[in-house]
Amino acid sequence: MANCVSNLQIEAVQTVMPNKPTDPRLSQRVFISENPDSGKFQRRFHMVFFYNKASETDSGWMVAGWIRESLGMALVEKPLLAGRLRSKTGEINNDNGDQFEIVSNDSGVRMIEAKMPMDLDDFLHLKDKTNVEAELVFWDDVHEQNPQYSPLFYVQVTNFKCGRYSIGISCSLLIGDPYGMTSFLNRWSKIHVNMISKPDAPNIPTFFLPNLRKIGCSPTLYSTSNTSNYHVNDTLIFKLPSKFSNLRDDSLAEKYVEGVEHKFGKKLSTKLCLFVRENSEDVKVETFSREGISPFGSINYTGLISASWDDLGLIDSIRFNEENKAVYFSCWIINPGNEDLVLITPSFNGDGKNVIVTVRC
Repeated sequence: MANCVSNLQIEAVQTVMPNKPTDPRLSQRVFISENPDSGKFQRRFHMVFFYNKASETDSGWMVAGWIRESLGMALVEKPLLAGRLRSKTGEINNDNGDQFEIVSNDSGVRMIEAKMPMDLDDFLHLKDKTNVEAELVFWDDVHEQNPQYSPLFYVQVTNFKCGRYSIGISCSLLIGDPYGMTSFLNRWSKIHVNMISKPDAPNIPTFFLPNLRKIGCSPTLYSTSNTSNYHVNDTLIFKLPSKFSNLRDDSLAEKYVEGVEHKFGKKLSTKLCLFVRENSEDVKVETFSREGISPFGSINYTGLISASWDDLGLIDSIRFNEENKAVYFSCWIINPGNEDLVLITPSFNGDGKNVIVTVRC
């Protein structure tokens, strides 16, 4: 199996930009507190959807060709996903905190087409799928000193030997989270299905790689991320009862961490990285100490409302062919920093907040 993983072949790399210029430009504020750890730009989440062939002519190559067009349409409605991170002061300051912003400069989403020399059934029967899944979601670390040159969102379409395929998503936590991404993926997949269902739609997309590729010519693409860190984290997800929604973010984080400690039977670090995404989509990243935080007796770990990635409903709803739902779905968070991670984010249907605690193993 290790040979299969190492033989993943990248066949094409493209940049997908919004179909229309974003005017006026949008921006999202990102505040990173003083003395951040080394993972400040690299925290991200991944999703992978696996599909059977919808028809004899269906393939990952075909879907990728259509994605090249439908993704550009969807990005018009969410242009920040195609933007870049930049410092508002023009330089990176690790001592006093940094003001950053995500700017919708239409630099684009990076799209990867690849092939995997194994059958999807072989993958589905693996007891440990983590190493293979890591190959299906490309990510290149955000440049620490010049982040404005680094994509924050990747899409990878991988063709399995049997003809079935996967669609992988990699997204920086600075521009999104699994709950916020749910709305975009639902909207994008509907745009995609409507586009290919039009009576005048061509049989083959313009960007159909088998018709464009030169034999024996494949791009060389290196990732600076350490894929051996894949799934080194355990993640628990909680829904925040609305009666506690007005509590301070650090107090919320403290109480949910206590619940995680009870679940895993071990103490988490005294310093945590807290990601807070506001309803405005502005992001605050800070390191806080659990020492000296006053407990709220009204929140008890026995009353925490647990959730899971299955609650997103994506395995049924994300279809790039109306009759072809995913046969398998996976989602995980990468936290390469030195601290455990607490992410507080609005729920995708707007009825409260979610608290996601990712623990380094």
